Amino acid sequence: MNGRPAAVAGTWYPGSAESLEEEVTSHLARADVDRGREPPPDADLLALIAPHAGLTYSGPVAAHAYRLLRSRLYDVVVIVGPSHYVGFSGASIWPRGAFETPFGNMRIDEELALTMLARCSTLHDREDAHRREHSVEMQLPFLNVVAPGVTIVPIVMGHQTRETAFAVGDCIARAIGDRRALIVASSDLSHFFDAATAAALDGQVAADVSAFDADALMTRIERRHDHACGGGPMVATMRAAKLRGATVSRVLNYADSGDVSGDKSSVVGYLAAAMWR
Repeated sequence: MNGRPAAVAGTWYPGSAESLEEEVTSHLARADVDRGREPPPDADLLALIAPHAGLTYSGPVAAHAYRLLRSRLYDVVVIVGPSHYVGFSGASIWPRGAFETPFGNMRIDEELALTMLARCSTLHDREDAHRREHSVEMQLPFLNVVAPGVTIVPIVMGHQTRETAFAVGDCIARAIGDRRALIVASSDLSHFFDAATAAALDGQVAADVSAFDADALMTRIERRHDHACGGGPMVATMRAAKLRGATVSRVLNYADSGDVSGDKSSVVGYLAAAMWR
């Protein structure tokens, strides 16, 4: 098995299955419910946006997205995150084996991953882009708890150009076909502004997400008005969801790291969102 070892277990989140499940379950239980923002029970939930900071900080926000999976079944989850450590053109897919987690191995959906790799010239097989990367890994604690046994397709995006973001989104939508699949964009928002400035900047991104306008968000990225580290993955996910028939996009929750640390002078913004038809 071509296993990718966990990179941040024991640091960004608990390294034992028991402690990790306890923390994830606690975040899920404390997530406030706004029924007006959530999809109805019979809606086809196609995509989520969730943050990827340390679980203590971003977990309370991510829980608003992942709590929606408790009553839904998926065969595979495609996760698209940014590359924080390796710069490259296009995006990298991990096509075989498994991602190791404290809960055990999460298997790669090799058939879907290899199909995407063969069909999309924007996707590459670069292990170095995944080895240290936390953006995909930070989604796995929640998936293990709310969707145990689901397979994954991990994608890390390099330079977040319009060409790459659109191509990845198109490729995901085409390759998934009619499978029971969920797409997850992994992204934090603004970094290290004071809370008021962060809220203003992040509010613009949230408006694009609520309007289901991937093109507007991409333009914001190109003009350097977007401070989300995973703006490109968000664009790709929104595009793929719309191509698969999603008609509604809603922001479920927003917060910043200062809500946990108490320091509002320099924060990281977090957003949870969902798309459905």
